[in-house]
This record gives sequence, structure tokens and C-alpha cells, in this order.
Amino acid sequence: MSTPELSSIRPARVEAGPADPRALCERIFRIVADGDLADFETVIHADAVNREAGTEPPATRGRGPAAFYATALWLRAAFADMRWDIQQVAADGDIVVVHAVATGRQTGPFVIYDEQGSVEQVMPPTGRANSITHTHWFRVADGKVIEHWANRDDMGMARQLGWIPPGPGYLVRMALAKRRARRAAA
Repeated sequence: MSTPELSSIRPARVEAGPADPRALCERIFRIVADGDLADFETVIHADAVNREAGTEPPATRGRGPAAFYATALWLRAAFADMRWDIQQVAADGDIVVVHAVATGRQTGPFVIYDEQGSVEQVMPPTGRANSITHTHWFRVADGKVIEHWANRDDMGMARQLGWIPPGPGYLVRMALAKRRARRAAA
């Protein structure tokens, strides 16, 4: 699935947002951990796009609050005790950047999807915790987030969770988890 061009999601008129767009973007991390769809509707623009959804479930690849909520549900299915400790926040015009340390414990399978939305890989739960750095970029329009992209330490997460280097037993668990996820998706 191709990602829309930046110019295709820019609203025709950008109105003044909330008093502090940084606070708006910080709030997103709290609602990803435990918010409901109504919470997402208060902070995510109807035309918002998550540029990180390419390896997420098909429901996350649309626009607006429901797609962002689908991302939260996907993460919650794999990780318990999720939180982001905000280290720094910077804003310039309509762009807000949040540097954070993400923590969580893998209690469910982490499913990665291919471009067509099919199950590509599954990391079965290890019960281990991880703590990695993230930098999230948001564009704000009409007082809500209209675009998101991120840089994450995925290699660090994989090491901390025991996904790499995989032992023989974990490789078998990966194959079985992938089979179960594909059957569930069918």
C-alpha cells in the first residue's frame, strides 16, 4: 500500500490549534496506552495519517482516529504496562517532535504485516520487558494531529525481548505463532 504524498493531506486552511500543541502530542502517548476511540477523536484529525502503519494490521492503514486507535489496540495486544516517558518536546510551526523512552512487557504475540496486509512474521510472547528510545514527529492542523512518523530503536527492542539472536526453541515458537496468526486472519 502506498503512502499518500504530504501535499495530499495538507488541509486547505490551517487554523490556530490548541494553546500548546506540545501538550496535545504528549497526550497521545497516554491514550495509546489506555484510551478509547473517543479519546483519539479529541486529538486526531479526521484526515490524519500514520506513516508508520506499513507493517501494522490493515485497520491501521486508513485515515483518522479509528486508524490510530487500531494501532493502539495492536500494540496493547502484544505489550502490557506500556508507557512513554517524555524526555524532550520541541515545536516549530506545525511540527512537534517528542523524544521519549518507551517501556513495556511482551505478553502477547507481536504480529508484523506485509504490504498487502497479510501476516509476515510473528514474535511469540517472551514475558520480557524492554525500554527503548523513540522520536515521534507530528504535524498539527486544526488543533489536532494530522500526520505522524517515528524513529525507534527496533533492534534494541528485539535484543531486549529475546527475539534476536533466536534460539532453536524460540524459532519453533515463532513458526507456530505465525501459523496461528495466519489462521486467525483468514
